[in-house]
Amino acid sequence: MANYAVQADLEKQFGLRELQTSSDRDGRGEIDVDVITKALTDATEEINSYVSGQYDLPLTTTPGRLVTICGDIALYKMSADIGVATDEKRKRYEDAVKWLTLLATGKVDLGLPAVDVVSADLTIVAGGDATTEANERLFTRTKLEGLL
Repeated sequence: MANYAVQADLEKQFGLRELQTSSDRDGRGEIDVDVITKALTDATEEINSYVSGQYDLPLTTTPGRLVTICGDIALYKMSADIGVATDEKRKRYEDAVKWLTLLATGKVDLGLPAVDVVSADLTIVAGGDATTEANERLFTRTKLEGLL
């Protein structure tokens, strides 16, 4: 499954300097593509944990809101790993998680078709009494008599 955002999305959202600062693990002053890719994958997996309750995965399209949220989560996780997380990055991450929580509870949506919930063998009749049906019991005292 593809990530909700790619490096180019992060470059637009935060700029090259921020990506370099947040991804440079060896101090060479360069953007580390592997670190960014891992952060985007981790962010996508975190997003999916919220999205999967309301939508079938993988999503057929990626709404722009998820691209932004994926970027916010990825940047915070990259920054926290090397100690360059700021209050702003933490706040963006927390806001993303709050929005995802609202998504998971159905209070906001992505504008995509939701998961069809099918309940097997459940019939609801308005004003009727609740009844259950079951197969004949396989083991009864009579059938087991003499075995124990």
